[in-house]
Amino acid sequence: MSILSYLHVAVTARLAELSRDGERGDSPVPTAVIIFGLVFVATVVTGLALARANNWMTNIPTFSNPTAP
Repeated sequence: MSILSYLHVAVTARLAELSRDGERGDSPVPTAVIIFGLVFVATVVTGLALARANNWMTNIPTFSNPTAP
């Protein structure tokens, strides 16, 4: 029975300590906004790279087989 009493006291003390601590860190909203911004920038950069690569590929001249005279 003493282990149950110890666990009860430990959990109660920890809960009391957590409720007394008013500062729990920053809100998750700014972090989500930063992540969204990074994803947006990565998407734009990837789109630009894809557009430039497609433009480069379309500007390559096509191969024509030379005919014998």
